[in-house]
Amino acid sequence: MINVNGVMCHDINDVRENASEAFARFVEEYVGDGDYVIAHTSGSTGTPKEVGLKKSDMKASARLTNEFFGINNGSVLYLPLSPTYIAGKMMIVRAIEAGATIYEEAPSNEPLSDYNGPDIDLMAVVPSQLGFLINSPGLLEKVKSMIIGGGQLPVRVEHWLADRGVNAYKTYGMTETCSHVALSKVSATECLPFEALGETTFECDERGCLVINAPQFSTKRYVTNDIVKLVDPGRFYWLGRIDNVINTGGIKVFPEEIEAKLATIIPHTRFFITSRQSDKWGEEIVLALEYPALPAGEIKEGEIKPDFVERMKKILPAYAVPRRYAAIGKFKETNSGKVIRSI
Repeated sequence: MINVNGVMCHDINDVRENASEAFARFVEEYVGDGDYVIAHTSGSTGTPKEVGLKKSDMKASARLTNEFFGINNGSVLYLPLSPTYIAGKMMIVRAIEAGATIYEEAPSNEPLSDYNGPDIDLMAVVPSQLGFLINSPGLLEKVKSMIIGGGQLPVRVEHWLADRGVNAYKTYGMTETCSHVALSKVSATECLPFEALGETTFECDERGCLVINAPQFSTKRYVTNDIVKLVDPGRFYWLGRIDNVINTGGIKVFPEEIEAKLATIIPHTRFFITSRQSDKWGEEIVLALEYPALPAGEIKEGEIKPDFVERMKKILPAYAVPRRYAAIGKFKETNSGKVIRSI
């Protein structure tokens, strides 16, 4: 059935003995009767919802990724993510479909810290796990390829990975598309576009939002709320969510673009860009900063110090520079750990 942690499991009882309860529960659902698997959206842009994913779609997605990375029955996959969410589920499906070995560890922000197994052909992580790996570079010597999803990747982290020759890719996709439909190779010199997997193609709707044409799936067309710059039908640059766009003084600003640039000068504090109503600008850009020393839920607002405003002006257009901040005791998060952009 599946090789878990170096043990060949022939039935679900074997899986239960060698993997976590969540891992075994998903395998039982995936190999059992029925055409669908139940999954949940992250809730990063609204209320989390339950969706039924066709097993045939999950298999199609897994095969595309396996083909891209050359995963076969001699490969080793590594799962430091929860099987409760789509990223974890799909790593298991990739292992089953390829006949590969998969090693599982309890989800944490210290992946690979106790791993003593063979070299890893493919590992899936989220950005919050990369801080530990960056500070423990020897661990990545065992990893041939890495896919990163679940949030925006800070520029400094992207450069670090590329400078050290880590074969890493940012992923684009969603629960409904059974994980990613496009990959963008991490680069130290330039931001590379996302490129479609398989026969997937892209277009933009009248809002400038991405439309995914995916002939490999039972649902052939997905309309997203992601604003993109389309290079051609197979490539695009992601700009941000239409839900998050700030209109300040008649200019549309993408918080995600500002955040990517500010990450170079705010390296150790979690933050996000949001806005509030302004009589002068319509919407005023606000820098939200996490201050764990404050009581959870407490918010303190104020003006940003002039010297830091000047630093921001060197990397941001004048209209995109936040002039006010909101210090928040603890950011609100979805169940999957994504920050909820609200103050």
